[in-house]
Amino acid sequence: MQERPEIKTAIPKRRYGIGKHTAVLLGDIETDTPIFYRYILAFVPQGQTEPVLYVCAEQTPPAERADGAYRLRVIGELMSDLLDTSDGWGDIDSFADQGLKVGVQMLGLDEAQVTRLM
Repeated sequence: MQERPEIKTAIPKRRYGIGKHTAVLLGDIETDTPIFYRYILAFVPQGQTEPVLYVCAEQTPPAERADGAYRLRVIGELMSDLLDTSDGWGDIDSFADQGLKVGVQMLGLDEAQVTRLM
């Protein structure tokens, strides 16, 4: 995964069970990259330690903030796509709801129940 977020430290804010995956919502993220992440939702298959999909709320560069302060980006094994730009992605509840929908759809987990564990 080429564009995987390079996380130095982060604090788990929420954890979800989705079928045979766990999704961890991270906040207070520190990286060595110029990208500032407000939140990252990492999807990890059971029995594995590395995420297979990330949904990120990353700060929009100053010159592009007319549409919103945060960009919603999805990062997978072979792709990195910008989905939307909005101030709303800075809100943990809005980000969690949309991030879970995106992850469930991308991983084909539509039949799985989402359960908040933490």
